[in-house]
Amino acid sequence: MRYLRDAQATAAAGAALATVLRPGDVVALSGDLGAGKTTFARGLLHALGFEGEVPSPSFPIVIPYAPPELRLPLWHVDLYRIDDPDEIEELGLDEARADSALLIEWPERMGRLLWPDALRLTIEPDGPDARRLTWTAPAAWEGRWPPKGYPG
Repeated sequence: MRYLRDAQATAAAGAALATVLRPGDVVALSGDLGAGKTTFARGLLHALGFEGEVPSPSFPIVIPYAPPELRLPLWHVDLYRIDDPDEIEELGLDEARADSALLIEWPERMGRLLWPDALRLTIEPDGPDARRLTWTAPAAWEGRWPPKGYPG
């Protein structure tokens, strides 16, 4: 568990993930509305080299990023508006995973389709500005998450 005292610390947690992320990785990012998922994603994307405004993919569902704007291809996915896990197959996430990392908000909407080797992160409010970051790191993430030297 990591205590994130404010939005900057939440973004820094995303930036820490950028140091160990590689193509083929899946990060399942859970939390209620307003928990800080988009702040975390912004920290990750900026640390990967993206210089623009990071929108939430709530309406497009998928926003792909690729070099040269990032150091590695990444799909930012928001499944909030998905009601049926069968709709997810149409998004092409399996194919994208072949050469891109996937950051998936609202991964619980995937049900059985969520890969067992996904890093599962959960952000929960802990006061007005603070958050708690917890995770389940499968074997594929051993030694990578949390990154060495990551404070908290």
